[in-house]
Amino acid sequence: MGSAQLEKHLGYWLRLVSNQVSAAFARALQERGVSLAEWVVLAHLDAAPALSAVELAAAMGMTRGAISKVLDKLEAKEWIARAVSPADNRVQVLSLTRRGRRRLPELIGLADANDGHFFGALDASDQAQLRGLLARLAQAHGLRTAPIE
Repeated sequence: MGSAQLEKHLGYWLRLVSNQVSAAFARALQERGVSLAEWVVLAHLDAAPALSAVELAAAMGMTRGAISKVLDKLEAKEWIARAVSPADNRVQVLSLTRRGRRRLPELIGLADANDGHFFGALDASDQAQLRGLLARLAQAHGLRTAPIE
């Protein structure tokens, strides 16, 4: 398959851009001692406080063991806290700590800057159209888990 054959496939272009966008963001996070999975956990907990580890694992497409490792790291950094659910004392709910909330704006800024760098070549209308098209594809194929790789 020659270059011309590759370039006619949408998957080629999507992967080319996606790999660069993801790698640059992962490097920026890593420079600040944060993994991509940790960032996704923080973003989920900011949007939906009081998630359980099981709910979070499902949203992220991770096993319970894998999410537990990420949560342990965030808890060691004192960015998240676990508490017993008032509705079910067998369930622990997760929340951002004050320290985690203070760290979040910096990480959101990194994500915004990364998007700006890669997608700034498109005007706002084109960005909205691209976002809409990708969201439609994700919905059509039942893609719901947050990308962490």
